[in-house]
Amino acid sequence: MARNDGIDRTSARNVNLTAAKIGNAQRHNEREKESYTNSDIVPERTPQNIHFKKPTAGYAEMFAQMEKDGVISTRGLKSDANLYGELIFDVNSAYFYNHGGYDFAKRFYEDAYKSAVEIVGGEQYILSAVMHADERNRAMSEALGQDVYHYHLHVVYIPVVEKQILWSKRCKDKSLVGTVKETIMQVSSSKKWLSKPALDEQGVPILQKNGKPVLRKSYSVLQDDFFQAMRNAGYTDVERGERGSSEEHLTVTQFKVLKERERLTELTEHTARKSKEAAALDQKIERVQKQQLAVESVEKIEPKSVPLSSKVMLDRSEYESLATAAKKFYVQERKESKLQKALDAAMKMISELKAKVAALTAELAEYKSVRGQLHVAELEQENGDLRNKLRSYEDTISRNHLWNLFPCHKAKTATRDNSR
Repeated sequence: MARNDGIDRTSARNVNLTAAKIGNAQRHNEREKESYTNSDIVPERTPQNIHFKKPTAGYAEMFAQMEKDGVISTRGLKSDANLYGELIFDVNSAYFYNHGGYDFAKRFYEDAYKSAVEIVGGEQYILSAVMHADERNRAMSEALGQDVYHYHLHVVYIPVVEKQILWSKRCKDKSLVGTVKETIMQVSSSKKWLSKPALDEQGVPILQKNGKPVLRKSYSVLQDDFFQAMRNAGYTDVERGERGSSEEHLTVTQFKVLKERERLTELTEHTARKSKEAAALDQKIERVQKQQLAVESVEKIEPKSVPLSSKVMLDRSEYESLATAAKKFYVQERKESKLQKALDAAMKMISELKAKVAALTAELAEYKSVRGQLHVAELEQENGDLRNKLRSYEDTISRNHLWNLFPCHKAKTATRDNSR
């Protein structure tokens, strides 16, 4: 997967599914739902999804028929066993965008499907293989100003291993006891994904100090197999997904939660910057309010009457204070109406920003668990509203020519004047 380092990486993930969960996987993969929580799915693009193997019936119905026909066996499995597997093959969206998009992705995942057949152990065990072309990459689309789609491949299969059934001691022909009675294709997710011994360059198992073999985790083997298959198919400009990455073990939901949490972090940082701007504005307002206190001090000056005259007299210091205050008051009185409107708008914006920051803090608390609900789309909408309100406030300041009251924005004022 992409690490924002300019390297395109392959990613292969496996998800184990029980009979209770296979229905939801089918509805998602085959786009059978009336609505989706994933707001990036574009229904108008769904006809462009490509099946490299189209299911002949529902996943569960196909499984039952294969069991009835003796193609697979569930002998000895528990009721809550993982009966299905789902492989998700992926490369970052930029890789396909830079190679032409849809047509290139179609060729790439056609070759990826061939590797899936090898990984699964035969096309007869694959129930469905579909490339999704209808999920929009929101971040890239916004950055480039055009729709960019995230192409990936879902392969639903039945995990099977070859198992030999031996004649038991109850066999009447004692000469057959312990020999192979029949060979079945046993449904077994755990045995399908057993860790494999690591081999050296000569193909000899690598041993630990205690003499036990060093094991390669099954999902790491999956990453290797997919990467090598795509390299052999001619895609030499991609790299293997990072070794030891947690992505090798993530479920689909966990993987999407991780990506959305990264996006939420970006939104939170942006909101924090807006909050700092609001705090700075709050300080400027406080300084303006302090200036008003000077007028109040003038009101406390008590003039002294001149005997036998209607005039009054003041001490020179009082006179100077009064004259200075009068000049400031004259200037302030002219600006007061416009300034009051600006102050009201600023206070309103600060209040709304504080409310939005509190709301974002609450959203972040939900993301402390990968099971937290994803509300990123709503957060982005709220963040957009914040930007609109901030622009509205700035426009109000500009219309009233009050940027000189905010020194940190002089550069912005000069830029705007030059653009005019």
